[in-house]
Amino acid sequence: MRHHPFWQSVALLLIAYVLIVFGIPMLPGSALVPKSVVLQYMLTVLVGILIWVSDDEARWTRFKEPLHAVLVESRLKTIRNGLLGALTLMVGCFTYSQVRASVAAPPNLRSIHPAPPSQLTFRGKTISLTGLENPLRAQGDMATHLATGRRVYYQNCMACHGDYLDGQGHYATGFNPIPLNFQDNGTIAQLTESFVFWRIAKGGPGLPREGTPWNSAMPAWESFLTEDEIWAVVLYLYDATRWHPRTWGETEGGGHD
Repeated sequence: MRHHPFWQSVALLLIAYVLIVFGIPMLPGSALVPKSVVLQYMLTVLVGILIWVSDDEARWTRFKEPLHAVLVESRLKTIRNGLLGALTLMVGCFTYSQVRASVAAPPNLRSIHPAPPSQLTFRGKTISLTGLENPLRAQGDMATHLATGRRVYYQNCMACHGDYLDGQGHYATGFNPIPLNFQDNGTIAQLTESFVFWRIAKGGPGLPREGTPWNSAMPAWESFLTEDEIWAVVLYLYDATRWHPRTWGETEGGGHD
């Protein structure tokens, strides 16, 4: 048996398993090998063994002899039935382990529109968001603000959020989830302008814990835009989509022109 390729292969598989599961954790600075990694390593070893035994025709023929004997010889019927029962039991145990009820705590529900903080720090300046309205609505020329917002949007936002503000920009399909569709009445129509300012300023990295897991690729635009530029692009979003922002104390989202 020591010189038979089949039993040599079985021995190599067992040795590899022992080394991976028990040998690696014994190395200085090492930890237990995850089951998924053990499976990957064992599959790699198995492929290597199969390549070795099939590289020589005589060795490959000898390797298949025990398998062929178990499958067809009547004297090995007991072994054949035992292997079939063991395989069936293994499949049943695996299936049960996948469908049985788990006692693990349920995952936290992610809030798509998490509550904003009461205040934020913008380039070292503390801004209170509670009750905050868009300051540009009460100062300067609205047409100038909208022109600034349009410029900022097309220079920085259009590639992801789209020419029509529908979340279908050139790069949209590369993100999961896709960029926000501002035309949808479930997005900015339900939000205050201060909320939109916060999300633009802080981007994906600024999401609170209840907003995770989240793969938002939007950067923190406070690193690239001024405070007035962000407020201007907020104005443009509502003007271009014709949504009215929610105001403080409102119980329902803003309407549509």
